[in-house]
Amino acid sequence: MQKRTGRSIVIPVVNLILVAFLVVCALVVASVRDLMAAIVVFSAYSAVMSILWLLLLAPDVAMTEAAIGVGANTVMFVAVVSRIRRRSA
Repeated sequence: MQKRTGRSIVIPVVNLILVAFLVVCALVVASVRDLMAAIVVFSAYSAVMSILWLLLLAPDVAMTEAAIGVGANTVMFVAVVSRIRRRSA
């Protein structure tokens, strides 16, 4: 019988918590009416997804998700929303 270490129990629990947070973020993004709030939640979704990729031992995918998902997409979405609001006002 193999003895379980503390690390082997903690990682699946952390994974489950992060996946539950992803599901909540996805539901909030789909249901929120304010575009800026949706962008912030989507950015949090990308950040947590990046952490999950890191825990799954895929650091290259994690870095790409962090750079593109959190960085570039957030800047692009904020720029688009600000241009849309300026034209509609």
